[in-house]
Amino acid sequence: MLPSRPSRNRNDLFRERLDAIINMRHPLVRLSGLMPWARFDETFGRFYRPVGRPAKPTRLMVGLHYLKHVHDLSDEEVVDRWVENAYWQYFCGFEFFQHEAPIDASTMTRWRKRIGPEGLEEMLKASVEVALDTGTAKPNSLERITIDTTVQPKAIAYPTDSRLYLKAIQILVRQAKRHGVVLRQSHTRLAKAAAVRAGRYAHARQFRRMRRELKRLRTYLGRVFRDISRKIAGNAELEVRFARLLGLVERLLVQKPKDKNKLYSLHAPEVVCISKGKARTPYEFGCKVGIATTNREGLVLAAKSFEGNPYDGHTLAATVDQAVEIGGVDPDRIYVDKGYRGHDYKGSGSVMIAGHRRGLTATMKRELKRRSAIEATIGHMKTDGRLDRNFLLGHVGDAINALLVAAGHNLRLILATLALWRALILLALAASAAKPDTSPRLRDHAVSMA
Repeated sequence: MLPSRPSRNRNDLFRERLDAIINMRHPLVRLSGLMPWARFDETFGRFYRPVGRPAKPTRLMVGLHYLKHVHDLSDEEVVDRWVENAYWQYFCGFEFFQHEAPIDASTMTRWRKRIGPEGLEEMLKASVEVALDTGTAKPNSLERITIDTTVQPKAIAYPTDSRLYLKAIQILVRQAKRHGVVLRQSHTRLAKAAAVRAGRYAHARQFRRMRRELKRLRTYLGRVFRDISRKIAGNAELEVRFARLLGLVERLLVQKPKDKNKLYSLHAPEVVCISKGKARTPYEFGCKVGIATTNREGLVLAAKSFEGNPYDGHTLAATVDQAVEIGGVDPDRIYVDKGYRGHDYKGSGSVMIAGHRRGLTATMKRELKRRSAIEATIGHMKTDGRLDRNFLLGHVGDAINALLVAAGHNLRLILATLALWRALILLALAASAAKPDTSPRLRDHAVSMA
């Protein structure tokens, strides 16, 4: 059913009103008055059916996701802290202080799946519009954008053959026990001991012994795999239940060290190995994300996730398309690094690659120097946001997390701008208070703005 709305009984004498206990000039309170909450109701309303139990208020769910990515919290943490924070409750549309959590943390997971990446682009678009309204970014800044790619690592352990073989054996045995498939031998105890020995031999650089243990682990896995395959043959229900798992295990058994599109995780098979040339992290395991920001302020206009490991130049057109969809402006100049040589962009804007020197005006040279500022923006999205480790499932989870991280970064910029304006106005008030000839009307206007 369509989302409900928070109760607005103004005559409740037994609860404390939030506007009576919080500072109404707080940046988060001012931000709540600028967000297009009604538009979220209209946009997300098509994802609900007209029958059934009323869904949670849209403003509550959108507000919780904004707060989660502004403060780099998990679903459980943001729900727990929401009960303790009156400003967060006001931001989510409540008028009275709440003493209990409004939802279970798992509701946020189901809501994200319902809305999907296409719907969540509206949250990023709203953050860009609010940034323009508050002066965080200027409208003409959308015509000059900077684009770069980064890796969004997945929440998986560092992939090693011994760990993957052991994990596959444990999962197969657990699934067989759950569905009543009796195995000749589980090999779990022997496989665990072999995995421990393989790790010790690798640490001691005794690679011949390590490879011997890996061969033993592969043999154990192959025995369990073939045993289950024989015993579920002819049972249509069990074949369906085991199809995905057996497919992954077969892929794991046949892959070689130098193969492409290898399997690095059983619970996240979409993960790819990406090398970005960093000395501290030569290889990262996740997905590639294209980031587009304004060249002047660093406002994020696009966060496009890509399947596989495409060449950076082949991601430019899709990233620009998302930036145009969210910002509403076709960029005139696009600044990129040398990794985008041979790009696939065919639009009207000019692509300027770092290192280019001929035919540049002074403004172009200055903007090309600011291209590297996107590296700091990506760094803030990783350290202050949740781009450094993605816990959401599948390719859809990659796209959702990238969009919400971008929206959270934009809100941090907006909150900083609102806090700065308030500090400047208070400073002006303090200066005017020292001058007795200051107009009372001007002073009252400054107080209202603060």
